[in-house]
Amino acid sequence: MLFSSASSFPDYLLAGYVALCWFAGFVVVPAVTVVRLRRRCPALQGQEATRIVLGRAVEGDGKRRLLTRLPLNQVLQVELNRKTLVLPRLPREWDGLTVLHLSDLHFFGTPSREFFAQALDRCAEWQPDVVALSGDYVDSLAHHDWLPLLARLTAREVKLAILGNHDLWYEPEQVRARLREMGYHTPRNAWETVQVRGRPMTVVGHEGPWVRPAPDLSGCPPDVFRLCLSHTPDNMPWAKRHGIDLMLSGHVHGGQICLPVIGSLVVPSRYGRRYDSGVFAEGPTILHVSRGLGSKDPLRFLCPPEATLLVLRCPEEAR
Repeated sequence: MLFSSASSFPDYLLAGYVALCWFAGFVVVPAVTVVRLRRRCPALQGQEATRIVLGRAVEGDGKRRLLTRLPLNQVLQVELNRKTLVLPRLPREWDGLTVLHLSDLHFFGTPSREFFAQALDRCAEWQPDVVALSGDYVDSLAHHDWLPLLARLTAREVKLAILGNHDLWYEPEQVRARLREMGYHTPRNAWETVQVRGRPMTVVGHEGPWVRPAPDLSGCPPDVFRLCLSHTPDNMPWAKRHGIDLMLSGHVHGGQICLPVIGSLVVPSRYGRRYDSGVFAEGPTILHVSRGLGSKDPLRFLCPPEATLLVLRCPEEAR
């Protein structure tokens, strides 16, 4: 039996649906937008941004390269951000410590290898103390050959990296091995202690929910600063429960498509737009979510790719 007449749909259901759409569009969305615009993070003490436009010459040869030519698409523009964070438990010896946070490169042909080479060279000019990569490097086995680009990044103290969910589809242990060859520590749902400016730092790698079980921190020294690399910001509740001081994440790409004032529309997170990009403070944990440097789908509107240098400050020194 075919239902071809609108009259077969009960009027009260249609009216309810229209009312729900009206409420969502004219009440919920504006209310959420106002809350987002008023949101302030006390840990974020300042930020600067520089935009570099690399242009069509580096669009690459990926299957979806023509998307880069759409009007207003910012996928070939890289925002270099410098953010200053005040962290309550940061040792005095680390005041001014710089952390280069990169995420979601998604090597897939577009943008091109040259795009990433230029972007990473600009990042290297920062000469950070710590390099932290939070996953999703490759989107095909063929693009493992691009991984040596990450050797362009150097750190005065330590280089850290975890994998993302896309890496787990393309020979993850080979990705880990190549990262280690380039001098990166690669904790996989585990923790380790590294020395930074002569003091211990607990580094936690969290690749869940794709890799289980979650890291066991029962043996972690309680009085040592904890830095966690988690591919997804959805692990924020776990981080708060386990006393993480600073968590670095990516995965959600800032939503990739944003509207003026309203911001991101669809974000692949169980918390919706709550942790789409930027700095968040909850309990003992400060979270930085990167929009990522690449994307398998080369579409970005009002949401350019980014690389971020985090400058860490002690509360006493930041006054």
